[in-house]
Amino acid sequence: MLMKRNYVSLPILVVLSAIGFLYYTTVFVVIDEWLGLSTSSGLLNAVVFTFLVIMSTVTYGIAIVRDPGHIPASFVPEIEDAESSIHEIKRKGGDLRYCQKCSHYKPPRAHHCRVCKRCILRMDHHCVWLNNCVGHANYKIFFVFVMYAVTACIYAMVLLVGSAAHDVHSDNEQNGGSFKTSLIICGVLLVPLTLALSILLGWHVYLTLHNKTTIEVLGPSISCWICPTSRHIGSGVRYRTSYDNTVPVSSMPR
Repeated sequence: MLMKRNYVSLPILVVLSAIGFLYYTTVFVVIDEWLGLSTSSGLLNAVVFTFLVIMSTVTYGIAIVRDPGHIPASFVPEIEDAESSIHEIKRKGGDLRYCQKCSHYKPPRAHHCRVCKRCILRMDHHCVWLNNCVGHANYKIFFVFVMYAVTACIYAMVLLVGSAAHDVHSDNEQNGGSFKTSLIICGVLLVPLTLALSILLGWHVYLTLHNKTTIEVLGPSISCWICPTSRHIGSGVRYRTSYDNTVPVSSMPR
């Protein structure tokens, strides 16, 4: 049963406010005061950074509103299914995984979310900053959002450091206290945010490459990872395992 979610929460408003502040400070304070928006270099940097922020915001919004994936009502694990070489069972008892709250069997990697109050296909985690679970159907867009966010943060950090170095070197007294205050606040936000998002991105890249998350969601080609589309997500009820590469005993040479 799908439940209606609240698409507006305090953490989401905090994220959107941080995006707005960092964008305004980077473009209209850092770039404008350092390079000037009327120059070709300043305009080019502003356009590139604006593109990164737009992509980050759009993918963030999609990750919020997109359903993470629900278990099909018709799903029943087939023990003798030749296409399913392995099934997940309970640690205690060895029975097939069954959700008592949702009253249905759970496919491999599916889990019941206490916050969303339903089972999620290939559940990765419940993200408070999305007010949504990250699962089979929205993992790709979540991954793309983190990539664009990390790129935008690093880009802003480079511009911020360059602007601060230029300001110190030129010893420009024309910049008032508000300019320096904005730079300090921007730096205080950017440093921990860039570090946290970079670690998060590296962690998910590691998990994906080791098939501990959904490789099918990202697609077989690295070149398609930055595209916010999902054409390789599969059914969500079966995943490739090491057993799929084994040769049946009946087909082995005697």
